[in-house]
Amino acid sequence: MTDPLPLPAFDLALPTRVRFGRGIASAALEDAVAPSRRALLVHGRDRGRADWAVAAVARGGAEVATLACLGEPDLPLLEAALERLRGAGIDLVVAVGGGAAVDLGKALAALLPSPHPPRDHLEVVGRGLPLAADPLSFVAVPTTAGTGAEATRNAVIGVPDARRKVSLRDPRMLPRLALVDPALTDGCPWAVTLASGLDAVTQVIEPYVSAKAQPMTDALVRAAIPRGLAALVRLGETPDDPAARDTMAWVSLTGGIALANAGLGAVHGLAGVIGGHVPGATHGAVCGTLLPHVLRANAAAVPAGDPAAARLGEVAGWIDAALPPGPGDPSRRLARWARDRGLPSLSDMGVAAEDHGAIAAAAQASSSMAGNPVPLSDAHLVEILAATG
Repeated sequence: MTDPLPLPAFDLALPTRVRFGRGIASAALEDAVAPSRRALLVHGRDRGRADWAVAAVARGGAEVATLACLGEPDLPLLEAALERLRGAGIDLVVAVGGGAAVDLGKALAALLPSPHPPRDHLEVVGRGLPLAADPLSFVAVPTTAGTGAEATRNAVIGVPDARRKVSLRDPRMLPRLALVDPALTDGCPWAVTLASGLDAVTQVIEPYVSAKAQPMTDALVRAAIPRGLAALVRLGETPDDPAARDTMAWVSLTGGIALANAGLGAVHGLAGVIGGHVPGATHGAVCGTLLPHVLRANAAAVPAGDPAAARLGEVAGWIDAALPPGPGDPSRRLARWARDRGLPSLSDMGVAAEDHGAIAAAAQASSSMAGNPVPLSDAHLVEILAATG
């Protein structure tokens, strides 16, 4: 028997409880309501898609107020919602929807008990204050397989006057319950499936190659990366495949756990800035467009013999195995596969070439950049942005 390798110290933060399974959502949400008396249910653009959740919360014994999240949440929306809801006696927040709705719900649960203005708690553009009081009880019910926000301790908020997306972050913001029912993603339009799926894949790849990678997240993402890539390719061929949708929901959850504990990298460092510069650019599409080019830049910049080089090589092998055969290295083939299936370029989304320098410089201040496996200069980041088309 070989001697065990020494393990580094690590810290693992998780939702209090995770329930995962096809078809469990309604009964599980009803069970989760007690002992709350007045709940806020945050939903996406189409209230009708959340009617089942309103009914489940009501069956659980709580009065229900609802709030629509019509796009990725920003500071004005958050401030208006807080003004409307303070004093309403809310003791439970449930978010049913994509990452935007979950982030808005998480932010409201965190800030409704706080006496400070919301901006005081924001990173980069605010004071980054910790929460002054414990958040309200929060239940996250994702309906897309992408952001993993159901398992993270932050909420991403756009700040229009600063042209940035930044995080509201506190360890207490982890949900009391992450309720992941893959059936809620059935019928998701292909454009959303593709963008959110690439985000989910990015969020298991970046923690694996992160400078802050750790044994517990490694154990999760080593399995999730190849399975997520294969499932996403399968959905490109058969969008209604339930097994592939189940896999992507699991990968998204895994990515949320991993990023909350091992960090991210340059994809998300750039994406947060781009989202602030071009509010209409969806986060998942931006991440999916950046991922192949960041992988290639990291592989070129990492020193030979660095452990990150081996991990980047593993990721390239998993991409190669998942994609149909074709010319070019795995990262170029991934970029071509995504474009052929409708993923827009950054220029298609409205990112102008003349803004690349400013985006690169601003990205260096992002907390995500600290996890990148190798430091990338502004010039490296500009090259990545230019390569996206």
